[in-house]
Amino acid sequence: MQFHRDGIRFDYPDTWQLTREETDTGWTVSVQSPETAFMLVTLDEEMPEIGLVAETVLEALRADYPDLEADDVVESFAGQPALGHDIRFFSLDLTNTCCSRAFCADAGTVLVMWQANDLELDEVLPIFHAMRASLRVDDETTEP
Repeated sequence: MQFHRDGIRFDYPDTWQLTREETDTGWTVSVQSPETAFMLVTLDEEMPEIGLVAETVLEALRADYPDLEADDVVESFAGQPALGHDIRFFSLDLTNTCCSRAFCADAGTVLVMWQANDLELDEVLPIFHAMRASLRVDDETTEP
């Protein structure tokens, strides 16, 4: 399956459920595995600075999980410079891995997050890699 809107596109497995939500400043889509893993893509048309977006995500998670561990990440993502974090925290006696990346596109600031607990991480990690590798940013705008 493929999601495509506002020049942002990515592939996702047909066994994962896609949910769309409009926001005041753009949109959010999430793709949920049959278990608990998910990937979230958000577009904010107000173009907040990517460093601020990355820190806001980390602060929000730290409010819920004060003992989390996080590593800063700077990388190319969808062909764009991206900032974010690789985060680990405990929830319901399970270790969870959450990664966030923020980057700029013509349509706005994009945030991509993916998360899984460690019981399913080995199974979904290749799926996350494939979805990330398929993520593209172009200047073609299409509606859902």
